[in-house]
Amino acid sequence: MSLVNMKSLLEKAERENYGVGAFSIANMEMIMGAVKAAQESNSPAILQIAQVRLPYSPLHLIGPMMIAAAKEATVPIAVHFDHGLDLVAIKQALELGFTSVMIDASHLPIKENIEMVQKVKEMADFYGASVEAEVGQLGGSEDGSEDRDMYYSDPKEVYELYVHTQVDAIALSIGNAHGLYKSEPKLKFSILEEAKKLVPVPLVLHGGSGISAEDFRKCIDHGIRKVNIATASFMAVEEKARKYSRQDKKDYFKLSSEMVAGMYENVTEHINIFRSYQKA
Repeated sequence: MSLVNMKSLLEKAERENYGVGAFSIANMEMIMGAVKAAQESNSPAILQIAQVRLPYSPLHLIGPMMIAAAKEATVPIAVHFDHGLDLVAIKQALELGFTSVMIDASHLPIKENIEMVQKVKEMADFYGASVEAEVGQLGGSEDGSEDRDMYYSDPKEVYELYVHTQVDAIALSIGNAHGLYKSEPKLKFSILEEAKKLVPVPLVLHGGSGISAEDFRKCIDHGIRKVNIATASFMAVEEKARKYSRQDKKDYFKLSSEMVAGMYENVTEHINIFRSYQKA
């Protein structure tokens, strides 16, 4: 149990046909809520933080906290550095003990994307960590600051990236987007179907907040093994904090407990959707 390599979590999910929730965190309360939900559901989980969040949650502070929480957990938990933008930050995460890292070079032409992934794979192999890469660009941006166009993944490029890098997991763009959806997402499951036939590694769905339970399960049935949840968690925690703050009598520690509860409820809900309940 406790802290594990992400690859091992996803391989088990592949064999048993379920998804593993990758829950973005920003503070101690979110870490506590996510781990509590995973333990009570007897579910594997991934704690992750994206590089764009580091101005608010410095890696040298939040990283050791994530790792300590995973080590003390009674269920297998991987600690993942999401949407890494440069080698310096990725190396810092690896040195801290993260068991998985992602390099997001999806905005580059496929050959340059492959070159970046190769560099990260070589680095991560030294630390025994898993590597995630992305093909195709999602709409929006990880921090919600951009209304970026979406570029659907080309399954042939997914195959090309895998062949040249032997990466452990690949994220695809199939109509999913970061942040809140302006309308109901229309996912192209045909892209998943074709990519699944071409590569043997687990596939990853980013931009999960706002996708229906039915579509989540359909994605899992088509090969998605890691499902990223960020916005829904941040909103759940904020809602609990706002509701408590409207009370006349306020107590900081009660506020902290409410934030833990918000994360716990959101993670528990998604664990049930992803079918990872009792899969630890």
